[in-house]
Amino acid sequence: MTQPESAPGPSGQAAHFRALEALYAAAPINRLFESTLVIPEPGLARIHFTIDQRYFHAGGAAHGTSYFKMLDDAAFYAANSLLTDRFLLTTAFNLLLTKPLREGPVTAEGRWISGQRRVFVAEARLIDAEGEEAARGTGTFMRSRIALAGLPGYRTE
Repeated sequence: MTQPESAPGPSGQAAHFRALEALYAAAPINRLFESTLVIPEPGLARIHFTIDQRYFHAGGAAHGTSYFKMLDDAAFYAANSLLTDRFLLTTAFNLLLTKPLREGPVTAEGRWISGQRRVFVAEARLIDAEGEEAARGTGTFMRSRIALAGLPGYRTE
């Protein structure tokens, strides 16, 4: 009796997306911000997370660090999904906070806007449990000298 062949792992673009998701999960900062990254297609990234009282400021809503971190990460990974060899670096990020985030699930959705050589521009928005936008941001990201393949967590196999 022969063993069935195991299904091959993702290749090409899908392998890159899964490797970026693994890189995100391996980042030490995400021990503080429990969240999951999903890259469904080039130029699009979604981060699912839950706001609870650990992230509140004294006024009883999420502190701005939560907004910035998730918006920056979603926009960053949307842009880096288009680049398979190098890690991008955030060079600027503008935020617009439109609604306090209370406890509950939130999705950060990032989309690439422009750039494919040295500088990339991407935007992101936070959507709360009611489906309302709570914040948005736009970032610029520059190609670095850091090879993705050399980073702990980035695995294409």
